[in-house]
Amino acid sequence: MRHIFESHVLAVVCAAALFLTNPCQAEEKEVSWVQDPAQRVRIEKALPGQATARPLKPRRLLIFNRNVEYDGHRASILAGSEAFKQFGQRTGAFEATVSEDPALFDRDSLRQFDAVFLNNSIGSCVPEPERRKNLLEFVTGGGGLMGVHGTSIAFMKWQWPPVEDWTEFGHIIGARGANHRGGYLQEPVVMALDDRDHPLLRVFEGKSYDWSDEIFRFHDPYSRKNVRVLLRIDVDRTDLSTYPPGDSCLRADNDYALAWIRNYGKGRVFYSALAHSPHVFEDATMLRFYLDAAQFVLGDLPAPTTPSAFLTPAMRAQEQLGWRLGIEAYTFHKFTFFEAIEKTAELGLPFIGGLSFMQQVSKDIPKNFDQSLSDEELLQIRMKLESAGVRMPVYYAQTIPSDEAACRRLFEFGNKLGVETFICEPKAEQLDLLDRLANEYAINVGIHNHGPDISPHLWRPEMVQALCEGRSKRIGAAPDLGYWLRLGIDPIEAVRILKDRIITVQMHDLHERGPKGHDVPWGTGAGKTREFFQELHRHGIKPTMIGIEYSYDWFESMPKLAQSIEFFNATTLDLATKPESSHP
Repeated sequence: MRHIFESHVLAVVCAAALFLTNPCQAEEKEVSWVQDPAQRVRIEKALPGQATARPLKPRRLLIFNRNVEYDGHRASILAGSEAFKQFGQRTGAFEATVSEDPALFDRDSLRQFDAVFLNNSIGSCVPEPERRKNLLEFVTGGGGLMGVHGTSIAFMKWQWPPVEDWTEFGHIIGARGANHRGGYLQEPVVMALDDRDHPLLRVFEGKSYDWSDEIFRFHDPYSRKNVRVLLRIDVDRTDLSTYPPGDSCLRADNDYALAWIRNYGKGRVFYSALAHSPHVFEDATMLRFYLDAAQFVLGDLPAPTTPSAFLTPAMRAQEQLGWRLGIEAYTFHKFTFFEAIEKTAELGLPFIGGLSFMQQVSKDIPKNFDQSLSDEELLQIRMKLESAGVRMPVYYAQTIPSDEAACRRLFEFGNKLGVETFICEPKAEQLDLLDRLANEYAINVGIHNHGPDISPHLWRPEMVQALCEGRSKRIGAAPDLGYWLRLGIDPIEAVRILKDRIITVQMHDLHERGPKGHDVPWGTGAGKTREFFQELHRHGIKPTMIGIEYSYDWFESMPKLAQSIEFFNATTLDLATKPESSHP
């Protein structure tokens, strides 16, 4: 591997004393982060006049400037700090705290921020294991993370070649590596819009963009199964002919991504390779792109994150509808959870639901998938999901603990894995606590329905609706259509009763209604499957996941699942072309 970094003679004003380590100071002092007054004027002229999105609440962004053992990005770091600080002040989109202090990664300190911007950070900038764990759980629990250029080798020991110091961080940010052309600190490329209509690319108005910079190329764990690529090198319009065969800057797949977004757990992540030199923060187009990205990671600018490898016309239709199709792990409970992940990926789906009972994690982790697992075991689960390009937005918790401390452990477990919705059958007296924890941890609670023998106070939609009265919207229904159909409950009428209290769906179609009905491919049975989806669309309901729970032909279900997916794809392509739903 050949990486060449050159020393740069750059005009910068700041020594280490200029960097703020006290967030209170950052709020009180007006600091210019660049030496050259002309550069500050150029940044001011390039800044957008207003935010693209109106903040949903006051936002706080931590701009972390620590760069260990390499000072070549100092000018860019300072320009980035100046641009982001000014943007927050000018538009009110966020309040920025600029610091080099790793103590801000203490758990209570991180909680005050909505997102962290690792501003060209290189090396072991936060060396303490506990603080790294805090950053990990901040992201998986729903915080934002933003990085530029050198952040692709943050948390690596700075020597040559760099040595990995935190393997999971490469997965969080989406790639590792910093290969670039030797002697070409301003390599000219044409940037293509990989996803032309993506909200974060609107500033480019559908056109490619010429750029010169130190252009990084990446290696594993970069994969289009995990990230939504936004910008890439246009290999048809960029001259790569001078590269010798075997050059470390060449990729066999010709895939040179320059910017992407993704979810890691519930977290929103943005990375761009561009920011070696400060001129990126003097370019109006690039500043709008970066500042829209900041609003994305902060949680105010919605943007689809389905990984590029999964994008099809049907998947884009589902993004338009706000729907996500996945496999409920119970479908594959005769296999381990790791095998269920593999089967989900084989079906071309990027989502799976977890299951707390009846299924071991893997052959190497022969345990139930629940909050008793160690952090090391949870890491193995996250890495297995990553390797398949699969996320787990829902999780079925068979038992809700009776005391608050144990219940908190369940919610902490959920946030370590990025769970958005728990599916469970709680007792009525547990709902006050669950409502409070659901809002504290930003994890929904979907009330599941078995039959009257198992859940006598939950099995009818009217019962669930009554339990939700007076509670926050994080408490709602997780209907199992198989039970509805076997018990004579019309799914269409049930949607009209529950409406926006439907949080997630366990989907079935049965060969007949009544207690003897068994699963068949969607659209071939008596379940009014298409009408059910139409009714969801009419009410504007966007479940956490529409989960295929196929409870039949346990070892021969793959063809039926594929048929159900085809039906869903055809239905959503049709629904996405219809007028906006009315919300009665």
